[in-house]
Amino acid sequence: MTEVTLVATPSLEGKRLAFALAEDRVAHYPEFRDFFVRTFDLDRKGLTEPGFVRTSSGNLYAFIFIGRSGVPFPSGLEIYGVVDALEPVDGAVLDRDLWSILRWVIGGVGAPWTVEDFDRTGRLYRLPAAAAA
Repeated sequence: MTEVTLVATPSLEGKRLAFALAEDRVAHYPEFRDFFVRTFDLDRKGLTEPGFVRTSSGNLYAFIFIGRSGVPFPSGLEIYGVVDALEPVDGAVLDRDLWSILRWVIGGVGAPWTVEDFDRTGRLYRLPAAAAA
């Protein structure tokens, strides 16, 4: 699972955050919430800063965790590409990166979730990013 790596907070000067993905029910399956808490040290950091990852394409992504009253933190997640301020986002690269990120998450969550089942589901639905996995 080396396609995605955690990185320190980068300089955002001359950059913008381009929306990529949102999940508003991270704790629907507690093991996913636990993965994010463990991986991004959220019990200590909370809402103070986003987490950042780099994919094998070299692109950087910000994970912004959402909190809601009465719901275990994080209750939601938004993922943004960190891109040059005036540059467009390449949709095909974004799709491949998101597929890699989701594979990384599922691999980190573990049983009963498997990367193989995720890839198989993606191929079943003929998602282009799944075909390359």
